[in-house]
Amino acid sequence: MNVKTKLSDCLRPLMLGALFLTTAASAAVQSIDKVVAIVDNDVVMQSQLDQRVREVQQTIAKRGSAVPPSSVLEQQVLERLIVENLQLQIGERSGIRITDEELNQAVGTIAQRNNMSVEQFRAALTRDGLSYDDAREQIRREMVISRVRQRRVAERIQVSEQEVKNFLASDLGKMQLSEEFHLANILIPTPESANSDAIQSAAKQADAIYQQLKQGADFGQLAIAKSASETALEGGDMGWRKAAQLPPPFDRLLSTMPVGDVTQPMRTPGGFIILKILDKRGGETQMRDEVHVRHILVKPSPIRDEAKTKALAESLYSRIQSGEDFGELAKSYSEDPGSALNGGDLNWIDPNALVPEFREVMAKTPQGQLSKPFQTQYGWHVLEVLGRRATDSTSQAREQQAMTVLRNRKYDEELQTWLRQIRDEAYVEIKLPGADQAAQ
Repeated sequence: MNVKTKLSDCLRPLMLGALFLTTAASAAVQSIDKVVAIVDNDVVMQSQLDQRVREVQQTIAKRGSAVPPSSVLEQQVLERLIVENLQLQIGERSGIRITDEELNQAVGTIAQRNNMSVEQFRAALTRDGLSYDDAREQIRREMVISRVRQRRVAERIQVSEQEVKNFLASDLGKMQLSEEFHLANILIPTPESANSDAIQSAAKQADAIYQQLKQGADFGQLAIAKSASETALEGGDMGWRKAAQLPPPFDRLLSTMPVGDVTQPMRTPGGFIILKILDKRGGETQMRDEVHVRHILVKPSPIRDEAKTKALAESLYSRIQSGEDFGELAKSYSEDPGSALNGGDLNWIDPNALVPEFREVMAKTPQGQLSKPFQTQYGWHVLEVLGRRATDSTSQAREQQAMTVLRNRKYDEELQTWLRQIRDEAYVEIKLPGADQAAQ
């Protein structure tokens, strides 16, 4: 599960045509409505419970399963509503607010993921007898819950460097993050008790096939004609295999080979095997552009307004153009504490780590040249590009993948613990007839 709850996942029932939840406000207008649970400072209404039970029943029916009666689902559904209510109350107390702009953007994203415009999305709701306002309210609720979980759960999860190293070294880590290959094979078998002559004969036959392949022979046809593999009639197609599933030395060898290439015949317990890489995915070398840059930053202050700050930046630019040392001026004038003492040097940096204005000016500035003064949210800058390079970030990318896997795993565990905790600590009085009374 992603640490930030995806709206498309939260609202998957909508995408399947299920009804949205009705809100407490819409439920309250029904004359037969009543409270079925008191939850701290809020309540769950009978109308909310009935609506959610109907939605669950419809979802079950769409899967083709037998639909249990309402009485069987009520207690479990009520418990889910109680926990959701608690999270919304936490969001309210924490000051979490969803602006109209954020809500409109979220609605647009959901519509786009369903290959619709917002107007088409709204029309689809109407055709299903759903209220667009209720849909927006449910999206808002899901966004609030997502932010509550981010603050209370995700932000306190820590993954150490040692945990990442251990995961990458583990069999599970290698399996999850390893490169995958779409393979075909040709097997020339050798009997279990084969003598040296039989082994030598099989080796010669495999080598002859290999030579034909190198000269352009069709792998699939040779597999059908010559291979003893169980996939021979499929042209030797083995499907996709992760590198970690392959025995040495294939796991390392295939990573160095391009798509379409074939291995030399290699001895295995079953005979001599030749593999062809039909395709590969994952595990690619990832290159990252980096720029070596230095800058001088001057900021507006109570004693130096915006105009004077700009004038100072222009003055520093002119002094550097006239031959004064960039590094010395940075040490004297720059207000970036992270780089001033180093003469403004930011070292090699990923442009994506910088604010857009800085990144754009840096991209347009030729190597070895100075930019004119420009403004960002931090103040006025002058920068100089010292160098550009592409670096192999495959190792860092794998570490980031491992970090994500471990964080998601910890998040799932921590979320369930936290949900039980807030439920146990809350005052809950259930008023649903036939349900056990619970209060704390």
